[in-house]
Amino acid sequence: QVQLVESGGGLVQPGGSLRLSCAASGRLFGISITSMGWYRQAPGKERELVAVLRSGGSTNYLDSVKGRFTISRDNAKNTVYLQMNSLKPEDTAVYYCNLGGVGNSPVEVWGQGTLVTVSS
Repeated sequence: QVQLVESGGGLVQPGGSLRLSCAASGRLFGISITSMGWYRQAPGKERELVAVLRSGGSTNYLDSVKGRFTISRDNAKNTVYLQMNSLKPEDTAVYYCNLGGVGNSPVEVWGQGTLVTVSS
């Protein structure tokens, strides 16, 4: 079984920065990771994709975070990061890490979520 552990959330003032981390552990042997990404869910809203990094190196970002957020990955550590700059109150949400892969069958794993609050 694969687990994702997120860290780095917290309270930050508008215009500030945070870096989220998501480390994958457990039974990764035999699983080909095809993507790692970040989603978020604000109160009363649906979960939305924030950024995704695919195994080939391609990325996609939510339009509202382009130019402010950067997703990256340390393959040796099976860790994905989300650097968030110029944060806005509307970025406030629970951020979830997601891993997609293929083993004997398709694999999808979610982290427990980390709260990001942007407020003065």
